[in-house]
Amino acid sequence: MTLTLRLAGARGDLAPYTLRGQPPARPAAATAFNRIAYSAAHVVADPRAAIDPWLQCAVDWDATLAYRRHLWSLGLGVAEAMDTAQRGMGMDWPTSLELIRRSLDAAKDVPGARVASGCGTDHLLLDEVRSVDDVIRGYEEQMAAIEKLGGKLIIMASRALARVARSPDDYARVYDRILRQARQPVILHWLGDMFDPALAGYWGTPDLDAATETALGIIAAHADKIDGIKVSLLDKDREIAMRRRLPAHGGIDGQGVRMYTGDDFNYAELIAGDGFGTAAVHGQSDALLGIFDAIAPAASAALAAMARGDTERFHAILGPTVALSRHIFAAPTRFYKTGVVFMAWLNGHQSHFTMVGGQQSTRSLVHLCELFRLADRADLLEQPELAVQRMRTLLALHGVDA
Repeated sequence: MTLTLRLAGARGDLAPYTLRGQPPARPAAATAFNRIAYSAAHVVADPRAAIDPWLQCAVDWDATLAYRRHLWSLGLGVAEAMDTAQRGMGMDWPTSLELIRRSLDAAKDVPGARVASGCGTDHLLLDEVRSVDDVIRGYEEQMAAIEKLGGKLIIMASRALARVARSPDDYARVYDRILRQARQPVILHWLGDMFDPALAGYWGTPDLDAATETALGIIAAHADKIDGIKVSLLDKDREIAMRRRLPAHGGIDGQGVRMYTGDDFNYAELIAGDGFGTAAVHGQSDALLGIFDAIAPAASAALAAMARGDTERFHAILGPTVALSRHIFAAPTRFYKTGVVFMAWLNGHQSHFTMVGGQQSTRSLVHLCELFRLADRADLLEQPELAVQRMRTLLALHGVDA
């Protein structure tokens, strides 16, 4: 099969593009990382389910779990039932809990597999939430359900809390109550409003400096109950400044609270770190990233190189992926899931490009054509001929003879 096809440009005009066709870098077997790395994983929809796609959720469990085994085989952990899994954008709480249950069961068969699961308040009806006590009860319900399964918690940002809280003290009260009850150290999640507009003003203020102080105060008060915090603000300088102030005690190993970068624009340099200070947690970030779903083989190979002390190779692998990530996470950022699932389809990890909630429609053909080009330039198309075949199918559905 020829690796040349016609792709749409920025103005919708068509031009020929020939693939490089280089497969992704892959790590040597059994290479241990010196960073903790979670991929926030997507779900595979069931396109044959007789449902109303915008209103109901149907998951292809076999394909969804197969992708998690793929991530574990590369040494990556799975951050389960997070926004990458369309939590709050098609995935409801009952389906999310079933996803968590199935992932935890599957992980038992994979030595060393990491799973951390999203715990939120998304089962609450926002119009019926009246107080922070309602939010606390919501969190407690999901905490109990996940911990009953033996799961580790990622405390997700709450739309309900952002709606009813009147001050930073309300946030402190909620998190104090939650963290005191946690059975094992949790990961906190600060998701910026570029990912979810309903979370604007999180931590009780639109002032990010003041919000950072509130978050750091909560962390300092509960360092023994916090593994780390995932920050998704797409602001590397703010992340670095916050990282340097995290407690150097507590965490999962007593060596400090970790910064899990959620910066899908600057992850390579944040993971590499700057070596600041004497505590490791102050000079480097671990990772909890949606983009690691789309670039999993490259992420694994780069982390393995980092563990070997080969930072030049680390950057050589990850550097070319950053342009792709910035495109996938371009505004409106909350639609990034479409690009993640598109990559899984191109690479043969699922048989269709259909998403929960019909979210495959959130990005244009022009956007997806540029994504295809960037994925090829970053050597991220695992089966070039299959990718071309599937891209031709997509183009044909849009009336384009490629």
